[in-house]
Amino acid sequence: MGSTDGAVAATYALALVPIIAIAGLAFDYTRAVGLDTELQNAADQAALAGATQLDRETGAITRATNAVQGGLVTNSTLFSNDGAGTTVAITNAVQLTFYETKADAEAGTNPIDTSATGADQKAGFVQVNVDTRQARYTLTPIVGAITGILNASAVAGLGSALCRVPPLMICNPDEAGGSLNMDVNNRKGYGLLAKPGGGGQWVPGNYGYLDVGLANGAVGVRQALGWGSAGNCIAQAGPNTVDTQTGNIANAPGSANTRFDVYENNACEIGGTCPSAINVRKDMIRPQASTPSNGNTCEVNNNQGGWRLPYEGTSASGYAGDAYLPRNANTTYTHTPRSMGHPRDKCHAVADGDTGNCKGPNGQFGDGDWDRDTYFRVHYVRTIDDPNTTANEIGTRWTGTEWRANLGSAAIQDLDGDGTKSRTIDQITRYEVYKWEEANLGNTVDGVVVLDDIDYNESNGAAVAVRHKAQSVCSAQHGYTPVSVPDRRLMSVAVVNCSQQGVSGNSTNVLVTQWIDVFLPQVAADRNYNGNHFTGKDELYVEIVRANTTRATGSSGGITIRRDVPYLVK
Repeated sequence: MGSTDGAVAATYALALVPIIAIAGLAFDYTRAVGLDTELQNAADQAALAGATQLDRETGAITRATNAVQGGLVTNSTLFSNDGAGTTVAITNAVQLTFYETKADAEAGTNPIDTSATGADQKAGFVQVNVDTRQARYTLTPIVGAITGILNASAVAGLGSALCRVPPLMICNPDEAGGSLNMDVNNRKGYGLLAKPGGGGQWVPGNYGYLDVGLANGAVGVRQALGWGSAGNCIAQAGPNTVDTQTGNIANAPGSANTRFDVYENNACEIGGTCPSAINVRKDMIRPQASTPSNGNTCEVNNNQGGWRLPYEGTSASGYAGDAYLPRNANTTYTHTPRSMGHPRDKCHAVADGDTGNCKGPNGQFGDGDWDRDTYFRVHYVRTIDDPNTTANEIGTRWTGTEWRANLGSAAIQDLDGDGTKSRTIDQITRYEVYKWEEANLGNTVDGVVVLDDIDYNESNGAAVAVRHKAQSVCSAQHGYTPVSVPDRRLMSVAVVNCSQQGVSGNSTNVLVTQWIDVFLPQVAADRNYNGNHFTGKDELYVEIVRANTTRATGSSGGITIRRDVPYLVK
C-alpha cells in the first residue's frame, strides 16, 4: 500500500479559508455588537441628559442641545477603530428633534420648529441621533468584508410629579387685562377673592380643583384639602400640566376648615389625618362651658356647644356688635368688636355694594390694606401689669403705635428668600403677624399673653359667656396633634390661563403658568346679615405670600416635593 502521509493536507487547505472567515466573523461581529451597544448607550444617555432641561421654560431647547452635546455627559467608545477618536459625538444640532407629545415622539411625527415662537414651552421630548461610526474589521476582509457602518438613535422625555399638593387652582386674574403671567411680586400681602368656576367656560378670577390622583371626584378633593399629608403625587404630562375637576364641590371648604380646628360632618375623610394649625385664630367663638367631647361640639352650630360666628349687632347700628363687619372701606373703623380673625383687605371686608368695596366682576385683588389697628386692639388686651410703669395698664388695649413697636422690624420676613425685606412695619402682612404669633405663643409681650383665650359675655341681651380660641381644642379631640410643619394655613395654588386654554370643569393636560403660595386668613363661612352679603362659604379668600418655584427640596407648606425624572421613550 502506498503512503498516505499528507493526504488530508489538501482538505485542510481547502477548509482553511472558511475556518479563518468564520473565526474572523466571530471576532469582528463581537466588535460590531460592542460598538453598536456603545453607540446606543451614548444615544440613550445623551437623550436623557437633554430631557432633563425640557422644563418648558424660556431657553429649554438651547439648554437641552448643550446638554446633549456634552454639557452634562460625555460618551466614549472603545470598540471603534475608525481613527475618529473615542468620543461619541452629536456634532450638529440638526441631529436633535424635539416633540411636544409622547405620541408624536414615538411616531416621529409633528416635530417642533425650534425657531418658532413658543417652541421652548412646547418641547417635552427629544430625539437624538449620534454621529455615524465605523468598525474596521480585522479578519473578515479575507472574505471581502472591510468595514461596518453603525449609528444609533434614542428618544427621551421628562416625567414629572408634584406630591402632597392641595388641589386648588385659580384662573389667572391678570389674564383679563391681557397678561398671561400673574403679577405676584408686586402683590405680596394682597388679598385675593376668587369665585368657583361653573360648568361652562371658566373666566379670570374663578377657582377650581385639581385631580390629585386620590379618590374620585369630591371625595378626593376633600382628602387633599383636609388630610395633613395626602400621600399621592400628581403625574404630569409635562413639568407643569394638571387635570382639573368641576368647580363647586360640596363640603370642600369644610375640609379646608379643619386647618382652623373646625370639624364639620365628613370634613375629614376616612383614611387620613386632618390636624389643625398651631395658630387657629378665627372670628368664630364657642361657649365657655363647652368642652369638646363629641362631633357636635367641634362643628358649626348655634346650640350644641360648637363653633359659631359672633353676634353681629343690628343693621341700624351698622352691625356694631361682637363681630367685625365694617360698612365703609374708605373710613377708619372705630368700633372694637369682641372676636376677629385675620381679616380681609378693607375693600373686601365690607358688604357687597358698600362704599369703597372692590368686590365687583374685576375685583379679585385687594390692595394689602387690612385693618391692622383693629386686629391688635381686639386681641391684644393687657392682662398683666407692666412692672416698669406706675400706671395700672390691665384692661388697656394695644394702640397702633404700641403694636408697631412691640412687633418691630423683626416681624417682617423675607418671604421669597431673595435676601431682602421690602416692606415696613406699616405694611406687615397677615401671614407675618400669624407667624409672629406662632413664634411667641404663650409669651407675655407688653402685658399680653400671645394667643391666649379671650372670654366675654355676648352683647345680644342673653349675655352668654363665650370664648374666642386662638389655639386648637378640637384637633386633639379627634386624635390629631396640631402642627406647624407643614404649615396648615399656607397652601400652594396653581395659576392657569383659563381663557387661553378653554378650561371648564373637567379638563386634562392644562398648562400651569405658575404656582403661588397663599395664606388662609379666615374660615370659609356664609356671613350674610339682613340681606347684606359679606362673605360666602363657596368663596376662596387668600393672601398672596410669594411665587412658589416647586423646589425638589420641599417647603413648609403647599407643594412639599417635586420630582422631575427623565425617561427613555424608545
